[in-house]
Amino acid sequence: MSEAEIYKVSGPVVVAENLDAQMYDVVKVGEEGLMGEVIEIEGEKTSIQVYEDTTGVKPGEKVVNTGQPLSVELGPGILSSIYDGLQRPLPVLEEKTGEFISRGEDADGISRDKKWEFEAHVEEGEEVEKGDVLGVVEEKGKAHRILVPPDRSGTIDTIEEGEFTVDETVAELESGEELRLMHEWPIREAREVTEKLDPGVPLVTGQRILDGLFPLAKGGAAAIPGGFGTGKTVTQQSLAKWSDADIIVYIGCGERGNEMTEVLDEFPELEDPWSEEGKKLMERTILIANTSNMPVAAREASIYTGITMAEYYRDQGYDVALMADSTSRWAEAMREISSRLEEMPGERGYPAYLASRLAEFYERAGRVEPLGVEEPGSVSVIGAVSPPGGDFTEPVTQNTLRVVKAFWALDKDLANKRHFPAISWTDSYSEYDERLNEWFEEEVDEEWGERILEVKQLLQRDEELQQTVQLVGKDALPEGQRLTLETARMVKEFFLQQNAFHPVDTFCSPEKTIDILKVILDFGDRAEQAMEEGAALEEITGLESKQMVSDIKFEEDYETLIGDIREQMDEDFENIGGEAL
Repeated sequence: MSEAEIYKVSGPVVVAENLDAQMYDVVKVGEEGLMGEVIEIEGEKTSIQVYEDTTGVKPGEKVVNTGQPLSVELGPGILSSIYDGLQRPLPVLEEKTGEFISRGEDADGISRDKKWEFEAHVEEGEEVEKGDVLGVVEEKGKAHRILVPPDRSGTIDTIEEGEFTVDETVAELESGEELRLMHEWPIREAREVTEKLDPGVPLVTGQRILDGLFPLAKGGAAAIPGGFGTGKTVTQQSLAKWSDADIIVYIGCGERGNEMTEVLDEFPELEDPWSEEGKKLMERTILIANTSNMPVAAREASIYTGITMAEYYRDQGYDVALMADSTSRWAEAMREISSRLEEMPGERGYPAYLASRLAEFYERAGRVEPLGVEEPGSVSVIGAVSPPGGDFTEPVTQNTLRVVKAFWALDKDLANKRHFPAISWTDSYSEYDERLNEWFEEEVDEEWGERILEVKQLLQRDEELQQTVQLVGKDALPEGQRLTLETARMVKEFFLQQNAFHPVDTFCSPEKTIDILKVILDFGDRAEQAMEEGAALEEITGLESKQMVSDIKFEEDYETLIGDIREQMDEDFENIGGEAL
């Protein structure tokens, strides 16, 4: 370790003099040994971003370089953990210091006391390469594959089975290198893979508007931009609760403490909807809490900490969904650090490298063939964006828009009308929809693509008609166009609206999604045919079957209800002269 002295302190940025260091080395700053990271080297001056409050730190105090990049510990014991942005377990820190974390406190990211039952999958004398599976331990009911670290390879000299802590040696190579259940990885470096695969399998979210109109592939990247009060956090939490990923990584990056408190209180109590054994959702979740009152520099690191853990489980052949709430707060942290370094500001004060940092983050998403595991794994990244005043032209939103392929725009007007999720069906899009339609048609319903196209066209006609309504009023439209508006209203209220707090409606399977849509569209077709035969619009809007459609999304036994609705539709349209389809 090299040692130097502090030259200057500027908020979270400390300048050291004569420090022998490389970019991104981790250093210990001041008498309390505050953790920091080298972010700029200019001559004899080295700039360090400190991940804790620097109040009281002064020039002349020592700076010690560890010579290692900022890394996370990867091994069994991560699942169900609650970390800060530096992988310090918050429950452990609370036991040590109370509700408020003292400066300079540290704790191991993974417990050194817990023993894990290790089952070897390789034998002595066998050649292993980086990423190969040494063996397996059971973690929260999942097979946690112990991987050969990415910087190791060779011939197994000895290997043992039994109970081990994460820092005990389970195998040794002929070169003398020891292999443990745990290894470390630098958070700013993407983990190596054999090959990136085309994203052709959907991440089922349980949200009708997303799975139906704007689907996300496993290994894809999506953004949820929206102003204050539009429901970004609730949408992110719903995705974390109900998406069919094997592992969930939820990063609260710079958000309000009360929002993270809801997550911390609720997730441990929720049953996992994809578990047949009634396990808790928290058993496949990793929470990273770096709230707005925590040091700003650690906020910048939290995103990388989360994506590195996600990549680790991806390399074991699991599908991982990462929620980052929000990347705007992350960008604000970069802007503050950049200004402390007196760098030339870009648009709205953000650093000139904002676009490249966002791209680097989202490009770590992907569906891949891991190095030593046969099953493909994926990391799906869903980032919330908080543009000031809901202005989608601001730099973070625009630069995010360039790199993601699913854009779920939240609309303030919809939120004001209490239409949730407030995802705009006119501004949102997904570039995955065509290739994913093939999967939905094979696995869910052969009419999927046709019906989704039909509803998109209906909503487009409705949007055009709404502009006319604003000019001349609804009553001035011919009855056929008024029927289009009525059918579109049914789609918006009975299909696109979804109650995140209703015990049944909070999650909607793809099968139920397409069944609801088919009933609404079939009703619209029957109504159009009935009007051609002379039925009045007022008769159609008053039909009992139309009122029954609104109940489908709240009904657990929805298939029986749909059968009753179709029977009622036959009776209703026969009574007003429409023929059965």
